[in-house]
Amino acid sequence: MGDYAQSTKFKLWLKNLQRNGVIIHGTEELFTKYRSDGDLLFGLFNLDATVPEGHKILPLCFIKGEVISILTCLIDKETKEKYLLLVQQRRICDGSYMYEHPAGMVDGSDLPLDVAVREIQEETGLIVTADQVHQLNEKPLFPSSGTSDEAMYFFYVELELSREEIFSYDAQTTGADHDEFILTKVVPLKEAMGLMRNACALLNIHLYLAAKV
Repeated sequence: MGDYAQSTKFKLWLKNLQRNGVIIHGTEELFTKYRSDGDLLFGLFNLDATVPEGHKILPLCFIKGEVISILTCLIDKETKEKYLLLVQQRRICDGSYMYEHPAGMVDGSDLPLDVAVREIQEETGLIVTADQVHQLNEKPLFPSSGTSDEAMYFFYVELELSREEIFSYDAQTTGADHDEFILTKVVPLKEAMGLMRNACALLNIHLYLAAKV
């Protein structure tokens, strides 16, 4: 069992609240899950706080912290056709299968870039270096104004490989070491958006295409 009050994610949450002028009267732990090293992975808290306008903020907050998503583009050396290396796994809330990019949470004192490099290898088997990973947004983006503190950073990788090398990453099972059950899929870029129902994964594609114009 860890101490959520000393965790990087909890401290960052409180810091962001205070930076935005929110007066914190108290927090109540409802549910917390910790990493093996005792650091907070995510948690559900009741928040007693007042915004600068004078009214109470909605009390229920899901603390997840910073997350990353990495569009992984494999380019055929001969034809220059672009393929995306996607991961397929079940959505926790309803059990449906979803296609998305390699992604993960930023834990402890890790930097988003370091997490991006690690998650690509863990989820797809593809080994990249930090200088091959490009960040698409300098400031974090948020999925909604709802009750999660999730802050998102998007990246992309482009590698030129032979067609044989590209498809060697297709239909691989990964993630078991981290209690994830992932199947990789290589799909042409032009077809990828039709497979996806993950809004963040689609945003990653749009940011990538905008950066390449």
